[in-house]
Amino acid sequence: MANKTAGPEIERLIKLLARLPGLGPRSARKAALTLIKRRIDLLEPLADALATVKDKISVCPECGNVDSRSPCSICQDPARQRGMIVVVEEVGDLWALERAGVIKGLYHVLGGHLSPLDGVGPDDLNIGKLVERASAPEVKEVILALNATVEGQSTMHYLQELLKPSGVTVSEIQKGVPIGGELDYLDEGTLAAAIKSRRQI
Repeated sequence: MANKTAGPEIERLIKLLARLPGLGPRSARKAALTLIKRRIDLLEPLADALATVKDKISVCPECGNVDSRSPCSICQDPARQRGMIVVVEEVGDLWALERAGVIKGLYHVLGGHLSPLDGVGPDDLNIGKLVERASAPEVKEVILALNATVEGQSTMHYLQELLKPSGVTVSEIQKGVPIGGELDYLDEGTLAAAIKSRRQI
């Protein structure tokens, strides 16, 4: 059994950091040491930011985004096109699309994807609210921007069928070769999707 190298408070910090995605025990120790060494310029501002997030951040009742405002800043933005809803699996996907700066409409976060093997069914996702929003008279198009996984594609097909009665146009984002991508490094599924979604030039 390994000896403890720090007090219980530091060990607790390390264990909590190790639960974050991408951080294992070794990375968590490095992060904890960095925080301790940089108490004034890093640890204290981080503690303040975490306290603020804990107290002020909530899930948007409209789209499922996380924000300090409710409804969120995107839903409240009058410049957004109300006729377009972009459906994503997770908030991180929404943030990625926002960084790209190509979406001028609204979003809808499902909170995951359908996965019967993991016990995730339609009632476990934010699907009912999507159907309600898509039925609004101002909504003309729903864009399904789901991950190109088996679960993501299954969810997409389920949503296509579910949204048919609303009369909105349902489209999906194209999948294929990324800008700057070399064919030799791409998997077969990405290459197949790129060929299938080809366009005339």
